[in-house]
Amino acid sequence: MSAVSDRLPAFPWDKLEPYKKTAAAHPDGIVDLSVGTPVDPVPEPIRKALSAAADSPGYPTVWGTPELRDAITRWAEHRLGARGVTHRHVLPVVGSKELVAWLPTQLGLGPGDKVAFPRLAYPTYEVGARLARAEYVAYSLTPGADAPGPTELDPAGLKLLWLNSPSNPTGRVLSREELTRIVVWAREHGVLVFSDECYIELGWETDPVSVLHPDVNGGSYDGIVSVHSLSKRSNLAGYRAAFLVGDPAVLGPLLQIRKHGGMMTSAPTQAAVVAALGDEEHVRAQRERYAARRGVLREALLAHGFRIEHSEASLYLWATRDESCWDTVAHLAGLGILVAPGDFYGPAGADFVRVALTATDSRVQAAAHRLTT
Repeated sequence: MSAVSDRLPAFPWDKLEPYKKTAAAHPDGIVDLSVGTPVDPVPEPIRKALSAAADSPGYPTVWGTPELRDAITRWAEHRLGARGVTHRHVLPVVGSKELVAWLPTQLGLGPGDKVAFPRLAYPTYEVGARLARAEYVAYSLTPGADAPGPTELDPAGLKLLWLNSPSNPTGRVLSREELTRIVVWAREHGVLVFSDECYIELGWETDPVSVLHPDVNGGSYDGIVSVHSLSKRSNLAGYRAAFLVGDPAVLGPLLQIRKHGGMMTSAPTQAAVVAALGDEEHVRAQRERYAARRGVLREALLAHGFRIEHSEASLYLWATRDESCWDTVAHLAGLGILVAPGDFYGPAGADFVRVALTATDSRVQAAAHRLTT
């Protein structure tokens, strides 16, 4: 068996530790804007549902309770505009990162198969391909970039195409027209599309569209699956709660594989997800918190000489001072502010940093004060 180091890239966050120590030495303490982990409380209705289901001595099912599947189908139709979604179109998963990392393996991909993902992307897409020992290729959404566009990829051997809209890290949103063009191309070439839409309820300057919308997929879910998470919209990162919606011909075999692997969401978490998907008030309140923090940080970064690109959605500001991302990380660490270097998400991010909105109001205000005085 090959060493782990031969199969996986170095864990990028370890490189940030010296800068974290510098930021932590600030007299007023660190403002950590590097990781997109929620800091606000889990909403009360969700905690009550979790507590009420705490006496769950038996094994949960991998497919989830009928109530959970009902909640997912209702949400997909109400929030995403999907049509005709049934229980066969949905599958709970144990957090979206687990799904991303193990999907190529569970699809049976291996040497000779290719996985494609954006050249600025969450690193786990590449990790998933590496774990399956599949090949991988990055594509660009920017004309003239040093990578093909998604519909310019060589389809030979391409089995899985990842979309990510809204994007982590850039906050870029694919338009309805772009999504439609990609779906049509993928179907023509027999390429499976998985669309990571975990930030779809956090659009600021635009309203993100799902591949599940009939205007995008023509009313058919053939060859497409969308990925959704409750980590950010409901502060449930600690619950590991996510789900898939899409092609039953893909989800059915995945369900069987995941049954054999025991990949089941806990029964209390399933009950909590039902409550979370049935309550829109907490989502509205959390959006308002993030919108306010985004406004404060955006104004402060611009005043400090940054340029912000994309960032029309998601939980991040994609910012640059037109210098090495590590120079920017060091500069901000000197102010007690920790951010993520853009090259964590691919070489195309070498001049950018990702600034998360996931800090308390008081720490966001502290960061803004340091940037503007």
